[in-house]
Order: sequence, then C-alpha cells, then structure tokens
Amino acid sequence: MAEKNYREIVENRFLVFNSLFLNLPFEDIYETGTLLPLFEQHCQKNFSKGKDPVEIIEEFFEEYQPELDQSGKFDLLYRFIQYVERQVVLFDSVEDGTFEKINDGTGKGSLSQLISRVSAEGREEALLKKLNQFGLRIVLTAHPTQFYPGNVLAIITDLEQAIRDNDLQQIDLLLQQLGKTPFINRTKPTPFDEAVSLCWYLENVFYRVIPEIISKIEDFASASKKTFSNHQLVSVGFWPGGDRDGNPFVTHETTLKVADRLRETALKCYYRDIRQLRRRITFQGVEEILLNAERKIFNAVYGEPNRGYFTFEELEKDLNKARAALIERHQALFLDLLDGFILKTRIFKFHMAPMDVRQDSRKHQDLWAALTGEDLDEYTADNPSEEAEKLESMASRAEGLKTDADLDEFHREMLRTFEVIPEIQKRNGEPGCCRYIISNSMKAADVIFVYALARRVFGTKKPPLDVIPLFESIDDLATAHNVMESLYLTPSYRDHLESRGNRQVIMLGFSDGTKDGGYLQANYSIFTAKEELTKISRKYGIEAVFFDGRGGPPARGGGNTHDFYSSLGTDIEAGEIQLTIQGQTISSNFGNPLACNFNIEQLLTSTLENAIYPERQIPFEKEQRSLLHELAAESRSAYVSLKQDPAFVSYLEKATPLRFFGKTNIGSRPVKRAGDKPFRFEDLRAIPFVGSWAQMKQNVPGYYGLGSAVEKMAEKGKLNEVRELYQKSPFFRALLGNSMQSVAKSFFPATAYLKDHPEFGDFLLRIKSEFELSQKWLLDISDQGILLEDNPVSRKSIEIRERIILPVIAIQQYALQQLVMNDSELSESQKVSLQNLVLRCMYGIINAARNAA
Repeated sequence: MAEKNYREIVENRFLVFNSLFLNLPFEDIYETGTLLPLFEQHCQKNFSKGKDPVEIIEEFFEEYQPELDQSGKFDLLYRFIQYVERQVVLFDSVEDGTFEKINDGTGKGSLSQLISRVSAEGREEALLKKLNQFGLRIVLTAHPTQFYPGNVLAIITDLEQAIRDNDLQQIDLLLQQLGKTPFINRTKPTPFDEAVSLCWYLENVFYRVIPEIISKIEDFASASKKTFSNHQLVSVGFWPGGDRDGNPFVTHETTLKVADRLRETALKCYYRDIRQLRRRITFQGVEEILLNAERKIFNAVYGEPNRGYFTFEELEKDLNKARAALIERHQALFLDLLDGFILKTRIFKFHMAPMDVRQDSRKHQDLWAALTGEDLDEYTADNPSEEAEKLESMASRAEGLKTDADLDEFHREMLRTFEVIPEIQKRNGEPGCCRYIISNSMKAADVIFVYALARRVFGTKKPPLDVIPLFESIDDLATAHNVMESLYLTPSYRDHLESRGNRQVIMLGFSDGTKDGGYLQANYSIFTAKEELTKISRKYGIEAVFFDGRGGPPARGGGNTHDFYSSLGTDIEAGEIQLTIQGQTISSNFGNPLACNFNIEQLLTSTLENAIYPERQIPFEKEQRSLLHELAAESRSAYVSLKQDPAFVSYLEKATPLRFFGKTNIGSRPVKRAGDKPFRFEDLRAIPFVGSWAQMKQNVPGYYGLGSAVEKMAEKGKLNEVRELYQKSPFFRALLGNSMQSVAKSFFPATAYLKDHPEFGDFLLRIKSEFELSQKWLLDISDQGILLEDNPVSRKSIEIRERIILPVIAIQQYALQQLVMNDSELSESQKVSLQNLVLRCMYGIINAARNAA
C-alpha cells in the first residue's frame, strides 16, 4: 500500500513535471531531453551485459550521434549532466512538496501520537516530568556535502511550494529559472559564507518550527493541569565559524563575525514579528511598550546600537511588562499572539543558535609545548588517582601561563580564539558560545589544557565553558571511561563540573570510528563506550550527556536516527540527545517546516518513549552481547585486513574521485587535516573518504566486514543465533537496516572494468566479494526477499534516484576508466578534459543520493 501511494503521489507526479523540461525555451534542450532517456536505457541494458563505460558511451554515439566529433561528444555529455542535475532537483522538490502525503505527521513517532497514548493510559505526569528535564540539540555543521549554491536552494524552496500547491504555471516558470541558473559556486565559499547559508534555515525553518513544537507541549501541559517551562527542550547548535579543526580559514575574526551574524539573525526575526504584533495590539498602555521595544530592536540590529537592547534580559523585561498590562487593562485580548512572540524570544534569545568552538588535540599539545616547554604526556599515569594529582598540578598552572610568550602566528591565533569566547558571551549571552570541543581526544590532559586556558581567560576557576572531549578512534573509545574517571577525580575540574550543573558533555565520532575500524565495530564500540561512560559518570554523581558526531550516510552514523536512539536501552544515559547534522541531511530532513517538524518529533519521541515505557526496553542478554562482540571483532578484522591491502591507499588516490574533492567549490575546509603535506590515510577526513566510495557506487564503509563476520558465525554454527539477535535486538536491527541502505545504493557494474587493472583488479574483486556476502546475509538474517522490503518508501526513492543519476555515473566512470586504465596513452589536454568531466559529475551524484557523504 505504501509503495502504491508513493508511486501515485511522487513518481507519477515527477514524470509529469519532468516532461515540462522538454518544452523549455532553451537551445538544444529538446535534443538533450529526447536523447537522455535513450542514453539511460542504453546504459542500463549494456551494464547488465557486462560492458564497460567506454564501450557503452562510444557505442551510444555510433548509434545515435555518429556525426559528432570529440568536442561535440563532450558537449552532449555535459548537457546530459546539466539536465540530470535539474531532474534531481525536481525529484527532490516533488518528494519534499508531497512530504505530508507520504509521511504521517500524526502517526508513529509523532508527539501527537505519544501524547494521545500517555493521556489514555494516565501517564501524563511522567511524560511532562521527562519533557521538563529533556533536551534535544541539533548541531548544524559546515561540512562540505551540500553542492547547491544559495540561489539554487531558493529556487528549490519555491518549487516545493508550487508543487504543494499544484501550481503548474509557477512550476513551469521555476523550471525555466532552474534551466538558466548555474549549479556550481564560482569560488570556494568562505567560512562566513557557509554560516550565512545555514542562517537561512535558522530564520526560515527552525525559528518557525521549534516554537510550534513547544506550544504543542504547553497546550498538553495546560490540559493536564501541569506546568511546562523547558523552553530549551529543542535547540539548534552551530559549527560554521567556530570549527577550526583542520580549517586554516577559520580565525578568531571569523568567529566574532559569525557570532554577530547569529545575533543579527535573531533580532531581524524579532523586528519582523513585533511589527506584525503591533498591528493587533494597539491598546493604550501596551502599544507604547511594544513600540519602544520595536525601536530598541531596530537600533540593536540596524540603527544606533547604543540606543538599542544590549541583552536579552532587557527585552524580556519589557515584554513581560507589556504582557502584564495586556492582562490587567485589556482582558488579555490577543494574549496568545504576544505569548507566541515571547516564547520565540525565550527559545532563541540573542544568540539564535549556540556556537561551538572546535580544535584538534594535537594542536593543543603543540601549543602547550610552546607555552611551557613540556609534553602533555608528562601529565599521564596508569592509575586514575595518580593521574588526577598530575592533572591538578597542571590546572593550577593556569594563572601563571605566559600567553604572551614568543609564539608563532598559528599559536597566537589559537590563543585569540579563547579570548573571543568571553567577548561573544558578552554580546550574545552566555549560551551564545559556551562549548569547546577537542577533536581526537586521547587523554585527560587534553581536557585539562583547555580548562586551564579557560580559567586564565575568564579569570576564574569555574569558567562558564563546557569542555567537551571528542573520542573518535576505536582504541580511544575503548579507554574513554578511564580518561573521564581521571577528570572526575581532579578536584578543580570536579568543582568546575559542579558549577556547570554536574553535567559532562562527551562527544563520540561515528565517522572516524568507521574509517578506523569499520561500520559494525565502530557502532558497537560507541555503544559499549556509552555504557561504560554512563557507569563511570554515575559513580561520581555526574550526568553524562552524549553528543553524537553523525554524518548523512549510515557509514558516518546516519540513516534512520529514530530507530538508532530508540534502541539504546536503559544502561546508556539519555537525558539529552545531541547530534550533528550536515550537508544534504540539513536540506532533506530539516529544509522545510513540515520535514523539520516531523524529524524533530521523531528524535524527541525516540527517547521519550523509552523513559515513559521502561518496561518495554529489551536489555541485552549475556549471550547476545557476547555474540555482538564477536561479530564486531570479526567485522573489524576483515575491514582492517582490507585497509592493510597494499592496493588500498593507491586505489583511493588513483581509481576513485578522491583527488578531485579538493577542487570542488563546495566548502572552505581542506579534504585532509595535514594541508599540503603528502597524502596519509590517517590525515584523510571522513567526508571525502566516504564520499569517494559513494561516487564509485561501492559504499565500502557502510557494510564492509559485515558479510565476513556473519559468514564466520555461520561456519561456527551460530547463524540461528544471529537471526535471533536481529529479531530480538532493536540496536542490531537498526544497524543492519542502515547498512542495507548502503548496499542498496551500490552498483558494481559501473566499475567492473577495474578487474582488468594490473594493480587494482584483485582489490576490486575483494570488495565485490564482500559486497555480495553482505547482501546475501543481510537478506537472510532479516528474512527479506529484496533489500529494504520492510521499508518500501525508502526502497522506491532510492530506486528512482539511482535510475535518474545512472547516466552521470556512466559518464564519470567513462572519464575515470580512461584516466586509470590508459593514462600513459593520453595527452595532457585529454587528461585535463577527462578530469574536468569527472569533477563535473561529482556534484550531481552527491546531490542525487542526498546522504552520500
């Protein structure tokens, strides 16, 4: 039924609107649009026959365009790419424009459904208690996985609405605009450009949706004669401008500039809303207060700042004064409108979105050495109590640090970053910038170093700053609880935590964990790390708050997040959900109010249901845990063996589009942490790593090792136990469901030509063998006849997207095949032409998958 509805609502509508492209008044578009379906069918038919991309494309030209010279052929291929890119945008818009018709906003996972259920069962008090304590933070990152420039995003937004309204004339006009609008940024965006781009979502989506969700809960509380006061239940964090991990273009000036832009965004929203509010509240004794507030907001953002509001508390005081007057003198007429506005200001205050600062621990180690001449390793010990003593002595040196020492420019810039945090807090309020994340955290001294500098900058032993370690590698995840115990035993740091509400935020990196140990091991390691971190934190009276560094695809922690969070059980602290959202995942899951509302509610209820219905939690039995541990270990062994293959790094460098990622104008951050230094796998960022496999339609990080692990269990006679684990464990079921997406998006016929490469032939067969093994066991364990049989909407969406993008995949591999297989026979000009073709294809392939990197 779901598949039939999807076909009628989405697929058929897409086919109708797609036909409009043929009638657009542009040169050669009819020829391109007529030939493209023939080219797509030609590719499908001949890939199934085992032909390679060069054969397929050359035969197409011989059959359909024999008169074209090489220049004409390339021109047609580029036109195919441009046409397909616009088909992808159209399909995205049709899916998003019909979102409410293919997703039940009041069904499973919605707040409405949960509220109805708890009300019927008399559990309202338990739900409201949890809602008053709970928190969801969605952190927007600037990681480069979104290829659309801002003007194209604006067209997409309008196209979605036109499709929702079924306005054919407007759709036709917007498709014409789409046809004439370039899809590629002419230059790389700066970190500030990235921030401005994401501010659009804050202003146009989150500013509207979050207050609506809070209002729904307030209505529920009022009907239940209870109180709800947790206005920070849902918040949006912000990394652009603050994330300097490996990005030399983020400076302290950038951070200040972005913080100002966030403040400006909030005040602009308030100015627009208060002008609307004054059209209704025109009453004596209230209008004057609101007019004064409007003027002060205007001055704060547009006019004379010294005549405007300096702090949120000043605005709040005036609004509360207006509210009291409205109730006392005017029978609370339009009080709901004023309360709605007050609610928005309480949620977003003067910071709009809290900005995080992030830097790599290895940079901190270098700075400590420059400041003190010491190595941070001097402050480590095997025994937590002994290490805590060393850490306390390290922290006590904070006030004496000679930060004006003879430092190079990079280290001076690092210190300036610390110094702007108090300045941002003064301008935007403390929540505006009160978190510092340490990437690649390996030891407790990494945290104490940041804490010590914060003490010096703020001039107090209890600085208003959360210091957040980010554990990423499999080995660091395994020892994370030991690191935290040493910190909890350090007296001054423990006092600091007390001043922060006895909460410690701990970030865990899915992306680098998968890159390090493979998909299954990374997810299992994070699961067990959370259990151990919860246990050690509770021992010392600290609430652990887990912040998940998740990307778009399953290989980077993405996939179905509702299933993931609802499967974690009672042994993992769940007072808050914090996770990163990036690239296409921002636009696809939170890009319009309906999708945003749906996905926020899904995230909220995934944990709320566990809290309200703890009896429904299914804990791991000892045998199940042992089996999962064994599966993870076998999976890691297979994955590490692949990484150790002599061809692994060379394959990534030469056979995939990895080397082209740095040439795309999609993000300010380099593809590897080491800048221009020679390529090392450990320096490679997770996004280009996962993205390269996605471009090849091989998606190795999303499944590799899974098939081998289950095969080992079958050899040991444990296959039925694995099947039972899938049926009984929501966590294992969620992992395999997300991995199934990676397999469903793979297409090995496109790269089969590599089997004949002297260096990469055996390596390709190794990957393909694991792919087939994983597919076989995924179907067996899940008892499904086809991939994603239990999720027909996702299956159909993937199927259509893969069909749309197949011509571009063929074109990219046509170019790569010649560059990889016949490099020595090509002239320099031919190489450049083929390289440009590879690069041009990358945009469409990533955008079509929506969560491929």
